[in-house]
Amino acid sequence: MSRDWLGDERSDIAAEKILDAAGVLFADRGVAGVGMGEIARAAGCSRATLYRYFETRRALHLSFVHRETRRIGAAIRSRLPAGGEPGELVVEAMLIAVRLVRADPILHAWFRADGAGLASEIAGSSVVIETFAAAFLADAGIGDERNSPTARWIVRIILSLLIVPGTDDTEERAMLTRFVAPLISGESLSADA
Repeated sequence: MSRDWLGDERSDIAAEKILDAAGVLFADRGVAGVGMGEIARAAGCSRATLYRYFETRRALHLSFVHRETRRIGAAIRSRLPAGGEPGELVVEAMLIAVRLVRADPILHAWFRADGAGLASEIAGSSVVIETFAAAFLADAGIGDERNSPTARWIVRIILSLLIVPGTDDTEERAMLTRFVAPLISGESLSADA
């Protein structure tokens, strides 16, 4: 038996510790203002160790966002009602996602003025985030996880609400109900709806 039988588990724990330290710094100073050296110090490791787990700052950002996307996806699934009309389920999933991000200072930091561009770039190019959106489309009975164009559109709407919020939850729900729900449900939008 290998002496390093916990090797993968230790690597996972170390990477999580680094991502946790990065998250605290992101919440405190914004995503764009945090360097790799600062993250290494906060995590209690050397820069060499940090770079062994995350080759670039971009790789660290992607890993952080992907980890949080998976966490939010699980939270959405646990909070969505069973059954229901597909458009309403997707609207509810979108609103839950927005609320979860806004309620978490670490996640909300990505949507400050200095981090919004990076968040948009990552979200627009991330298979994990697209899959997250496609999964709740599939849960609502809309296509399957290969429903990429609709999933990308949903992600863009969520991002827009995080970057440029509505006046309140009621207004955001009304906009999503008016413009997203009918398209998800296959209904046509009327000009005076």
